[in-house]
Amino acid sequence: MTERKPPGVSFESFVDKQIREAAERGEFSRLSGFGKPLADDTAPYDELWWVKQKMHREGMSALPAGLLLRKEVEDTAAAVAAAASESQVRRILGEINTKIAEALRRPPAGPPLHLTPFDVEAELARWREARDPKGA
Repeated sequence: MTERKPPGVSFESFVDKQIREAAERGEFSRLSGFGKPLADDTAPYDELWWVKQKMHREGMSALPAGLLLRKEVEDTAAAVAAAASESQVRRILGEINTKIAEALRRPPAGPPLHLTPFDVEAELARWREARDPKGA
């Protein structure tokens, strides 16, 4: 705890002295952001910045369930292309097909999904063709 400002000492010099002494003791070097650049301050001020940071840290999403599923479906194409084996492709497609089937059974609130499950065999054929375009 800091001491009280003595009478007759200007506030600015009292605060400066407190900061200087704390820096000399190394109290600022143990802060979590020490040595890291400051955040970009050119962006417009957002009143909910702390909520967005908290959601990002916790891995939460602000997207409605339907849009989140659509995003997952779009990301599936990249995941299939990066897959190393047929079993991995089948697993990826099986997981997203399960999510699509559940969403079609119990539609989430919001706009219609307009999604259909992936045809696993057709996707596997495309995956094989992309891996070996000559068919050898």
